[in-house]
Formats: sequence, structure tokens, C-alpha cells
Amino acid sequence: MRHFGGAESPGRPAPGTGVGRKGLKSDALGLFSSVVIGIASTAPAYSLAATLGLIVTAVGLQAPIVTMMSFLPMLLIAYAFRELNASNADCGTTFTWATRAFGPRTGWMGGWGIVVANVIVMASLAEIAGSYGFRLVGQDGLAEDRLWTTVAGVVWIAVMTAVCYVGIEFSAAVQRWLLCLEVCMLLLFAVAALVKVYTDPPSGATHVSASWFNPFEVSSVKALTSGLLAGVFIYWGWDTAVSINEETVDSTRIPGRAAVLSTVVLLVLYALVATSAQAFAGVGSSGIGLGNPDDSDDVLSGLGKAVFGDQGAGLVLTRLLILMVLTSALASTLTTILPLARTVFSMAVHKAVPARFARVHRRFLTPTWSTIGMGAVSVAFLVVLTSFSGNVLADSIDSVGLAITFQYGMTGFACLWYHRGVLSRSTKDLVFKGLLPALGGLIMFCLFCYAAYVYAAPGYGATSVDLPLLGPTGGVTFIGLGALLLGLLLMPVVTRGHTVALKLQRSLLPRRLPPHTAVDSASRYLPADSGSGVGGDWYDVIPLSGTRVGLVVGDVLGHGLRAAATMGRLRTGVRVLARLDLAPDELLSRLGDLAEQAVYERDAGDPGAPADASMGVACLYAVYDPVSGECSLARAGESVLAVVEPRRGEAHHPQLPPGPPLGVAGVPYRSTELRLPPGSLLALFTGGLLQATDGGDAGRAELFRVLAWDRDGRESLDELCDRAVNSLLPGPVDVDATLLLVRTRLLDRTRFAEWELPPDPAAVATIRAAVGKQLGDWGLDELVFTTELIVSELVTNAIRYAGGPVRVRLIRDRTLICEVSDPGHTAPNLRHAATDDEGGRGLFIIAQMTHHWGTRYTPTGKTLWTEQDLSPPAGP
Repeated sequence: MRHFGGAESPGRPAPGTGVGRKGLKSDALGLFSSVVIGIASTAPAYSLAATLGLIVTAVGLQAPIVTMMSFLPMLLIAYAFRELNASNADCGTTFTWATRAFGPRTGWMGGWGIVVANVIVMASLAEIAGSYGFRLVGQDGLAEDRLWTTVAGVVWIAVMTAVCYVGIEFSAAVQRWLLCLEVCMLLLFAVAALVKVYTDPPSGATHVSASWFNPFEVSSVKALTSGLLAGVFIYWGWDTAVSINEETVDSTRIPGRAAVLSTVVLLVLYALVATSAQAFAGVGSSGIGLGNPDDSDDVLSGLGKAVFGDQGAGLVLTRLLILMVLTSALASTLTTILPLARTVFSMAVHKAVPARFARVHRRFLTPTWSTIGMGAVSVAFLVVLTSFSGNVLADSIDSVGLAITFQYGMTGFACLWYHRGVLSRSTKDLVFKGLLPALGGLIMFCLFCYAAYVYAAPGYGATSVDLPLLGPTGGVTFIGLGALLLGLLLMPVVTRGHTVALKLQRSLLPRRLPPHTAVDSASRYLPADSGSGVGGDWYDVIPLSGTRVGLVVGDVLGHGLRAAATMGRLRTGVRVLARLDLAPDELLSRLGDLAEQAVYERDAGDPGAPADASMGVACLYAVYDPVSGECSLARAGESVLAVVEPRRGEAHHPQLPPGPPLGVAGVPYRSTELRLPPGSLLALFTGGLLQATDGGDAGRAELFRVLAWDRDGRESLDELCDRAVNSLLPGPVDVDATLLLVRTRLLDRTRFAEWELPPDPAAVATIRAAVGKQLGDWGLDELVFTTELIVSELVTNAIRYAGGPVRVRLIRDRTLICEVSDPGHTAPNLRHAATDDEGGRGLFIIAQMTHHWGTRYTPTGKTLWTEQDLSPPAGP
């Protein structure tokens, strides 16, 4: 859009937090592009060049099998990514999934692990790309100069950031060309090396042996672990295919499939190149041997001349091999920006980082601030560390393994916990959603602990730090753990809003539902698991006069403190209005006035304030009478209700008269009456309970199936609540969800008595005698005098001022309730009579003799009621 008198706005906020609602370009990538991006993110050529020598140093001739074994934990974690993505395709990946599985604090640390790993790797890849760019043009001197490699690295980061900024499709096209060159050169190198081994072997070459693929030939467990620790990181990066899930066709299936395919393709590629390179160069520690410490950071460049030669076509191929490492670093730089920017973007959408990072470019549909911001952070990290010390940068690059294993391990455990409710559904779910991800997470956790221990040796890496209590510690562990601990320190700041809102929400909701004569009840409230956090759902069970009960479920729009505060204000309003014995439609009308007044006061105090959560509140209010079995209901907005009749076991969705949301003008609210047999099951819930199903109809059908299972009413409501929630919401939720289950009862006929009197003053004596006899039958002789006085006063006033038939009802509940109904519509007022007044003292006396009293209106008149406390039962 264009603003009046200005240029086109470059960005806009993400419109929502859910899948496909963040504003990114949907359906931009297919399976092939996703696999390409997943493979390119690992930088196969550069990873092999920098890691193969380390693996050979650790395990010798068993380097090929160790390289292949390193694939196993990555495959297990890839399955975790696949299953989590199928359940919740969010570009925040580990951040979002860990938040929903374990809460916002753990989720923040998962996202922070991604940020730390990617920023460090961006600096490393940019420096490598700068160095190899100079080597490609024959400027080896500049390739060794820290200043020029840093300048070139900054330029490469800027270029790759611009490519990512322009659009995901352009980025994918660039990736396809870069990866094709890289894979073709790796395959050509592997084939050429094997051909020379068997036709014209150089000194140190050996034929491929079966022992190379036997892990039991490794000299020790320590050597095997060191080799696996080095090998596992050459597979890191494939999860970029999942980070771009919201821009992929069929976002719940294709990204997960691409992640698994990426790791399998990498396994084949790495196994082939590692085997051919070892066969050609051997594992010696001199010359072109893979164990030569002088070439441990780049074994491929030294092998290029030996494999292809340095004359004619061989020189061209050698240059292409150098170009391959350069393009590998560039491709990985490009694909490192993608998950980094999208993770920060998702964190901003969910309010875990400043909201500015959630802006999307209007034309390119890519994250703006998060892409540019993370590119700038990577540039600053590279410049600062290279200016400070090249050794510190080297140790920072080595420490990235700690962040990688931390992030992947958390994802594996998050998959297990996220799907814990469905693991028993089938063997497939148990294996792929539980066992495999948990095993992958456990392996990553062990590698994290082992790496932190190994890297902590003072002699490991280029630097060491003398820490209090711990003494000299390797710089790699210090930097790696220090970066993660920095996130731990920042965590309370960024999660404070969610924590405060959740505490406020919990404090405003009922701690437990009170027992009641009219109903049994149970409830479940599930707050939103995203960083934006708690919404404004609420529920309540309110005791009313005459053993009736009020049932409430409401849903406030929005998230955070504003929504929680609005919910508390409205819940208090409902409880106050309910105690006035208002009909459901009248109560919603008064509550709507309260919501509108809150908006008016906000606008008067701050006209520029954002939209108030009081606008558009959904609410369902019901009043159930256990004496008559009637339930009166009214709704505002889209509140939903399900009813299951006893014995028949059939659930249905009563159509209530429509009403506008609270705070929104519309047609007047209207109550409707339902007659409920004893044992009927009512389910009052918000729309969030159906969010995980394919549409509201499918969600209601599943809820009806769960509720109808208990047709005999033998299952406790708490168990039924758990079954409904586990079935409808097997994983964490995007928005709040509330479920209130109520099973109705009819009041036993022996616990109440009713009389109808003519409008004749002589009837007062008759009713006094009848009430006294009934209280005697109930064993409440101590209340006969006061109750006779109350009935006498109320009946006399009804006959005198209202006329018509008068109905009297006594109810023995937790209190003794006395109700007198007449056809009048004028409520009596309590007043303090003067000493010389002849009348006006009746209600004043009643108020002193009772615990509560009040008036409620009915379609045929009014009812005055009183409650007297009963003496506690005598002990044995």
C-alpha cells in the first residue's frame, strides 16, 4: 500500500502467529528445492575439507564407517523434525516446538541455540569464502591476510543477505546452481581418485578394504567418540529445509520429507568421497596423507593437484575444486541466513524478541528486519572477533558444536514430550514420534556433555581462560557454554511478559470448582504455548439463589497482560451480575455495557491506544435449576455448547439464538430454555478446543464421540475432561482452549416442599402451621420460630401489595431456603424505619434473621428468597 504523500512502505507486521498466517510467501518451494537447500546448508565440500582430516586423526582407517555412523543421530533428529513439522509447521522450528512442549523458557533457549550456532557459522563461512575467493584468482598472499579476508567476508555476508532479502525463490534458484557445481565436482573428484587408485596409484594409496567399514576395528571407545563428535557436525544444516516450511508446498509433509532425504543424500555423498579420498591419499601424517596436521583444516585443496594434476585440463579442474569449496561456503552462508532470519522472525511474531523483527516485505514477502538484522549481527561478530584475536574466532568456530548438539538434543526431547499423548495410538507413532526422536536427543545430549568436557582441556583450541574455582579452562568450552549461558541470562527478560500474564490468568480463574447440589463439574484450561502466551479464556460455576447454578465460559480476543486483565474484569462483572439473579439475556446485555464502557474510558484517556481486548468478547451464560430441571441460556459471539442426554448417549449441538460479541453493537440477546433430564452432560467450551482438527464440524464430531462414550455416567468428569483434551489437542496449542463439563442433577423430592395459597389473609396462619410441621419432619425445630416469622412477613406483604396466587417453597440444602413468589413486579426495598413509624420494619427484621436475602424476577412475577444457616451435624 502507499501512504498519502509518501513512498511505498517496505514492510508490514506479520498478520498472525499460526501456520501460513505470518505473511511469508506460501507454496514458493517444492520437494526438490527443499532438498537442495537442506543439502546446501551443510556445505558438503567445505565440511569434508575441514573435518575429514580430524576424523582420520581420531580413528585412522575406519574414517569411512565413522563418517557413516555419524549419520545415525542426525537421521533420528531428522525424524523428530519431520514429526514435529507434521504437527506444527512453524518456521521457528526448535524455538516453537520446545516452547509448546516445555514452555516459553525452554523454547527461548532452543531459539537462542539456533541464533548462536548460525551467527558463529556465518562468520566462519564468510571468512572461508573470502580466503578461497583470493586463492581462486591466485592471490594466496591476500588469502592469508586477516584484514583482507575479513573485508571479503563482510562483502560476502552482505551479498548473501541481499539474495535472501530479495526472495526465497531467487535464493532457491541460486542454491540449485551452486549445489549442482558442488556435487558434480565432488563426484568427479571421487571417481577420478578411485580410478587412479586402481590404475596409477600414488605413493601411500591403498585399495578399499572391508575393515574400513568395521567400527570394532577402532582402537578405543574414546577414539570412536572423538571421531563421531567430529563427524556428526558435517551433517549439520539440513534442518534449513524445515525452517522454510511455511514457504513450501504442503508445509506439513514436504519439509519433513526433504529433511530426511537430505540426510540420506549426504550419507551417500560423504561415504563415497571419504572412501575415495582415503584410498587415494592414505592416512599418513606426511605429504598428501589425510592425517597430515598441516592440511587438517583443508584436505581437498591439497588432493586436487594430486588427483587432477597441474597442467592443462587438470589445472582447470584443480581451480574448479577450489571454486567448489568457495561455492560450498557461499551456499551454506546463504542457507544459514534463511533459518537464522526465520527463527528470529518467528520469535518476534510470538513476542519473544522485539516485534520489529516480525516485519515482512510487502513485495518480496520475506522477513525484513530479521534478515538484515541477523546479517548485521554476523558482520559485527566477524569484525569484532577478527579485530580482537584470530585465536578467539577460531575457538568460537570450534565451539559451535555445543550449540548444535544443544539445539538438536532439545528438538529430539521436544518431539517425545510434544506427542506423549498419542504414543499409545499405534506402533508407528510410538517408534517415529517417541523412541527414535528420544534416542536421537539422548545421543545429542551425550555428545554435548562429552564435547564440553573435551573442549574444556586447557590445551584444546587456541585459547584458555583461568576461571575461579575451575582453574584453566579451554576457550572453546568457555565460549560455547558462555554463549548459551548468555541466553539463559536474557531469558527472564524476554519471557517475563508471558510469565506475568500466566500468573495473572491463573490467579483470576477459579482455583477449584466448588461442590454444588445442582451439578457435578470439572474443567480444563490450556494456555497458548507460543511466546505471545496467555489469552483471555475463562470459565466459572456460580452458586445462585434457590440451589440454582450459573455456568460461564468466555473468550477474550488477544494475548498477554491486556487480555488477562480484561478477562478478570469481565469475570468479576459476571459474578456480580449473576448474584443479582438476572436472566441470561439481561446479564449479557449489562456485561456488554461494561465492555463498551471500558473501551470508552480507554479512548478518552489515550485516543491512540491499540484496540482493546474488550471488543469482540465471546461468552456463554447458562442458569440451571435442579428443582425444575430447566436450563436457561444465552450467548454472545461464537461460544459453543454440546449436550449429551443420559442413557441414549447421543451428543448434539443445540442451536442457541445468535447474539453479537460483547462490546459490539447488534441484535438484542435472547435466552432460550432447555429441559434436561437428570444426569445430562453439558460441555461448554471455547473455539480453541477445536483448533487442531480439520474444521469446526470435524472437531465437534470428535468431541461428541468422546462425550458419548460415557453414556452411563460412570466415568468421572475429570477423566472425561482429560480424554477430551487429549483427543482434540494431542499437542500444544496456538490459542487458549477451555472446557467446562457439567453433569446435572435433580433435587430429591424429599428435600423441598411447595404450597400454593390464595390471596387471603387467613392463609397466613395456614402456611405458618404447614412450614412448622415440615421443619419438624426435617429435624430443624430450632429454625421453626424464625422461619414462621419470615414466611408470615413475606406472605402478608405479597397478599397486601401483589394479590393473586402466592407460592411458598422450602428447600433444605446446605442452607434452609425459603422462597415466596407472587405476580407482582415491584421489588420491596429495605429501609431503616424511624422510631415513630408504624410500619416498614419487616424486611429489616428479615435481613437480621437471615444470612442472605434477595429478589429475582420471573416471567410471571417475582420471587423473594432468604437463606438461613443450618447448624453443623452433631458429632458421634
